[in-house]
Amino acid sequence: MSSQEINNGGRKFTRTIENFICAVCDTEVKGTGYTDHCPECLWSVHVDVFPGDRKAGCGGLMEPIGATLKNEKWRIYYRCQKCGHERFNDASQDDNFEKIIELSTRPIPIRPSRQKRR
Repeated sequence: MSSQEINNGGRKFTRTIENFICAVCDTEVKGTGYTDHCPECLWSVHVDVFPGDRKAGCGGLMEPIGATLKNEKWRIYYRCQKCGHERFNDASQDDNFEKIIELSTRPIPIRPSRQKRR
């Protein structure tokens, strides 16, 4: 594993390159430093506080529960099976597009605390 901090317009991001075997479908995944989920089943693991930092102590499985198209880019919505944390992650070109389309047919149940206040 190798890490590199990147300034992304004031947002914290650490590029962490690591390979892994998916805990859900056993797919062997070659990490790019931007890989945060399995490209086959789309499941993830709750390991980051900020993208790439690996500082979350939870370690729960992140279930993909929805997908949406924003600014011509697919985003997958996740909920941690252990602690309930929810977040969006960008889809990648290698992701199983059929699964993304399937997820996009489900309404995204965003909790009131996650919605922007007007």
